[in-house]
Amino acid sequence: MARPEAPAPRPDLLFRGATVVDGSGAARFRADVRVTDGVIAEIGRPDLGGDPAGARTIDADGLVLAPGFIDMHAHSDLRLLVEPEHPSRVTQGVTCEVLGQDGLSYAPVDDRTLPALRRQIAGWNGDPDGFDWNWRGVGEYLDRLDRGIAVNACYLVPHGTVRMLAMGWDNRPPTPLELDRMRHLLAQGLREGAVGMSSGLTYTPGMYAGTAELVALCEVVAAHGGYHAPHQRSYGAGALEGYAEMVEIARESGCPLHLTHATMNFGVNQGRAGELLDLVDRAIADGCDLTLDSYPYLPGSTTLAALLPSWATEGGPDATLARLADPAVRERIRIEVEEKGSDGCHGVVTDWATVQISGVGNQGLAATVGRTVADLAAERGRGGTEVFFELLLDDGLATTILQHVGHEENVRAIMAHPAHTVGSDGLLVGARPHPRAWGTFARYLGHYSRELGVLTLEETVARMTGRPARRLRLDRRGLIRPGYHADLVLFDPATVRDTATFDRPRLPAAGIEHVYVNGVAVVERGRPTGALPGRALRRTEQGARAL
Repeated sequence: MARPEAPAPRPDLLFRGATVVDGSGAARFRADVRVTDGVIAEIGRPDLGGDPAGARTIDADGLVLAPGFIDMHAHSDLRLLVEPEHPSRVTQGVTCEVLGQDGLSYAPVDDRTLPALRRQIAGWNGDPDGFDWNWRGVGEYLDRLDRGIAVNACYLVPHGTVRMLAMGWDNRPPTPLELDRMRHLLAQGLREGAVGMSSGLTYTPGMYAGTAELVALCEVVAAHGGYHAPHQRSYGAGALEGYAEMVEIARESGCPLHLTHATMNFGVNQGRAGELLDLVDRAIADGCDLTLDSYPYLPGSTTLAALLPSWATEGGPDATLARLADPAVRERIRIEVEEKGSDGCHGVVTDWATVQISGVGNQGLAATVGRTVADLAAERGRGGTEVFFELLLDDGLATTILQHVGHEENVRAIMAHPAHTVGSDGLLVGARPHPRAWGTFARYLGHYSRELGVLTLEETVARMTGRPARRLRLDRRGLIRPGYHADLVLFDPATVRDTATFDRPRLPAAGIEHVYVNGVAVVERGRPTGALPGRALRRTEQGARAL
């Protein structure tokens, strides 16, 4: 694999009088912190010595110096390449994010699967005109990131993408030869630097995988030192059964488990977070290596097409659109969506008043953004499901939505669990995406820690830094320690907060003063610098590191 050129020497930094929250969960302390050539060189008492020659001194009095934040669930797979300065993340203190989520991303691919993938997840990532798709394998994708990005990035091999390569979009178990090919492709991606495998079990074609298939693949992940990050089969009527299946896969395969965007949504799960956490506690007590992440908001976000029943999406985007054009098939879908509860809507009957359009690919539909499907249906004198069909056909499945189905008591209970880390699950495309893409980390620090006291400042920072770094096996990252890479954030604990809203979702966080990636400033005095010091952090036997 091609390697990035060695970076130029970086000037020394000296943070004077910082309140250090070191990422371990330990109590804060006041110190000077010196950085030399991108590495933390010294942590000492305030006024530890004269300023080193040529060093830049930052007055950190009254500010918190923490390790850079790690986004355990990001959908920036293309955005990092289209807009490498990555303002949505650096302005909230993120210095590393984990890509390849929910079983669908852009490596490994071939000339057959890439075009369909681009269409299928355009609602997550866009599909920019004139973009250079000059990679096919995981290693080549990581090389592309190494050309220059603002933050560091880790990658999960996406199970659904691998399944497409091995057996297309068929709704059936793999043959032994197809399973062997999936295992080979997965192992190759892990050898090329991926940190684990994601799965998307409510998305085509990952939803067609049985438990035995996932166990066989997770055995490969475990053998390469990675972890499994599943978007499990249901966050609604079958949520607890879905979580239990993921734990059983971890037990049978010996693979570490990270429950991504761990939620208990929809009316059937109100007040039931404790049941999930009991399951988590029992699994950990039995020896399961288990962590989870969540975002600090109530609504979820996905594509409108995700609400379709799984059988309706078999065969890929073209087959799906053909079914939607058939009146008889549409009626079958309507019955599942309106009366029975589609598995695409987590086994729950869809309430169109909770489904709000957040983005469209066809700009002729721009007036629908911000409206619920129920509003559009009332305006048009149509049924909600009929409007659903019209939007999917007119937008070629590219529509994204917010789904207002969360419960505050569940959100708070899950974030308080000791296995918890932070993931934004933020989509960066569409006219009005979910504000979690720009506000997640500052919202934890401001709203849930400072204002509500759900977590202490030290615990909040640990869930964003040291704890995810351990899960990812990052090499000398996630803590403030001598010899660790200088991924750092300096923020004002009294003013840090999210400013992004559902009406104005692309507003930067307040109170994030300075952010450094590998010792280079990507934010100074609250403004992005445009610097691109980030790298792909490839998994090795020693841990994930930039090579």
